[in-house]
Amino acid sequence: MRRVLIANRGAIAARVVRACQAVGLESVCVYSAADRDAPYLAQATATHALTGLTAADSYLDQGQLLEALARSGADAVHPGYGFLSEDADFARAVGDAGAQFVGPAPELISQLGDKARARETLAAAGLPVFPASPPVADSREAVAAAQAVGYPVLLKPVAGGGGIGMAAADDAEAVSAAFDRCQRLAQAAFGDGRLFVERLVRGGRHIELQLVGDRLGTVRVLHERDCSVQRRHQKLLEQTPAPGVPRAAIEALAAQATRAFADLGYHSLGTLETLWHPEQGFGVLEVNTRIQVEHAVTEAVTGVDLVALQLRLAAGERLATLLPEVPPIRGHAIEARLYAEDWRAGHAATGTLRTFELPAMRHVRVESGYGAGQPVTPYYDPLLAKIIAWGPDRALALGRLGVALRAVSVRGVETNRELLLGLLQHPEVRAGTVTTDRSVTELRNSV
Repeated sequence: MRRVLIANRGAIAARVVRACQAVGLESVCVYSAADRDAPYLAQATATHALTGLTAADSYLDQGQLLEALARSGADAVHPGYGFLSEDADFARAVGDAGAQFVGPAPELISQLGDKARARETLAAAGLPVFPASPPVADSREAVAAAQAVGYPVLLKPVAGGGGIGMAAADDAEAVSAAFDRCQRLAQAAFGDGRLFVERLVRGGRHIELQLVGDRLGTVRVLHERDCSVQRRHQKLLEQTPAPGVPRAAIEALAAQATRAFADLGYHSLGTLETLWHPEQGFGVLEVNTRIQVEHAVTEAVTGVDLVALQLRLAAGERLATLLPEVPPIRGHAIEARLYAEDWRAGHAATGTLRTFELPAMRHVRVESGYGAGQPVTPYYDPLLAKIIAWGPDRALALGRLGVALRAVSVRGVETNRELLLGLLQHPEVRAGTVTTDRSVTELRNSV
């Protein structure tokens, strides 16, 4: 590998540019008309303009991306997260073009990207799963499946992520009412409208494991992240280590995951997403075959550059050489996602960033793809920045994150900064006891 095409935008594009520089690789950034003023473009070795403004006409247009790959002379493609990062057809097309896809093989993406199929695979490998159905064809099948699984249930798309197309239901009437809407959302977002029914575990914590593997069958688990503070199934705060979850239980799950993913031949980065319940234990939700938005909290406590590691593994280096053992957890890290949004109304905000000042503090890291003067458009996810604070203990990490958020100055678009600051003051957030079914708005309003 010599030159990497970054098939993405925003914070992750900026992050991959930096990782390429760290390992001595050239980088090529693609950009849409909406992103032509993004600051990371000036840091890349080369750039390539995409036509179109919407995601479908730019970062999801495989034809344009493959043309950019051919014209740029890149010999690898990093897909980032979202967009085509878990599209097996795109990964296969990159390989057919003679370039290296920075991620697992297309076959693994297909096998693990289908949530229903992934559950069966992982259950057969000995990992714990909560009851669920195969894909259902219509609302009648969904009601029957929910009856068999047991209420409450969650209607979930087989493909995709980010909480899109999901709905909780406590009875057959709710399942019937939600089915068509969930199917339409899934079809529009992922091009796959299939749904399945999963037991809804209330009072659970969203705990995910960071996986990394190479093509020789070596797999490591770089500890866990707690992503329980969510809104509409979208994460807002992420942290590691997970407060209040028994270390013995996490380490046992990590050992199971290491064996299971080694047997699968998993290579590159990945994430095993689970729910943990104090009485029911762990149950697998899904696997993400890509870098996660929240990867920086793991980097903060381990000292491992996950994106550089991902690139070096794609280039054929051995994990046993790059990471001879799992590094211990050092301190605590917590991340907040700063969005352009009217959080009270519950919708994204657009406009031009007249002021965009982010904190520069010791032990605080900021990841962003925006700069002052840049427009925030309705065409993409409204994530403005990720702010990650580290401390020798959780209390200091929380305190530093609060100071960092108060130092944020944004004019031109509304943000969720006040929501995040309110959450950090809530007793449940401070105690680390928030569960996934706790309403973020309720938490914020009860401070």
